Formats: sequence, C-alpha cells, structure tokens
Amino acid sequence: MRCPFCTAVEDKVVDSRESAEGASIRRRRECLKCGKRFTTYEYIEEAPLMIIKRDGTRQRFDRERIKTGILKACEKRPVSVEKIDEIVDEIEREIQRKADREIKSTEIGNLVMEKLYTLDEVAYVRFASVYRRFKDVSHFMKELQKFLE
Repeated sequence: MRCPFCTAVEDKVVDSRESAEGASIRRRRECLKCGKRFTTYEYIEEAPLMIIKRDGTRQRFDRERIKTGILKACEKRPVSVEKIDEIVDEIEREIQRKADREIKSTEIGNLVMEKLYTLDEVAYVRFASVYRRFKDVSHFMKELQKFLE
C-alpha cells in the first residue's frame, strides 16, 4: 500500500477490524519510512451477475423480478410472504454458487419451477404456464398430468 504522505510502499498493519457488518476490513497502517499512520479499507470485489435472456440480450440479475414472478404465481394461495422470501433467498444462493458471472434465464426459471413444484401445485402450474408459454390447452393438460400421476 502506498503511503499517502510520502508515497513509500513499505508499511506495517497496526490494527485490523471488521467494518460495515463484515462487508469490509478497516486497517490502520504505519509507514515505515515517514512513520505517519493512515487507514485503508479492504472490500470484496463483487462482479455483477448477468442474466442471458432468451433473445440473447443480457441484463443485470435482479432478485425482485424473481420475487414478483413467484408472488404472482402464489396470489390467493396459502403461501406466506416469509416462505416466498425464503425461496427467493435459496434461488439466489444457488445461482451465486452455480454461476461464474453469467447465467441463462432458462436456468433461473427451472430453479423457480423446482421450488414451486414442492411448495404449491397451483402456483407451480401458474408459473409454468407463463414461463413455458403454453400455446394451447393441450400443453397445459400435459403439465397437469404430472400431478395426477
């Protein structure tokens, strides 16, 4: 770290503490050349997660879009908002674990459908009908057959 006073590169860390609830580390340093102290902050570099949409365009990941879709699917169903938030958190964690910096929207849609399948059958079918773009009733009936079997 370069000293802001004399521009020397040799220093020692005098004190380190977590800052911003663990999101950064605050370090007190002392320049070995001039003896002056200064503070630095260390942060995790977060690269934005990008979503590759069906048409090939890219947009920044937005967890609120996932939550909105799930809320619409669960409308008038016995599913609490807390449970929906929990599912969105799980999906976001899985995406962060799987993805490097980009993930296809179809993968996200499949994750949502997996979660809704175990949560609420009606919500699952609602989401699937929009997500899979059912063309007619026969596609809809094929999806319902999964539950009837």
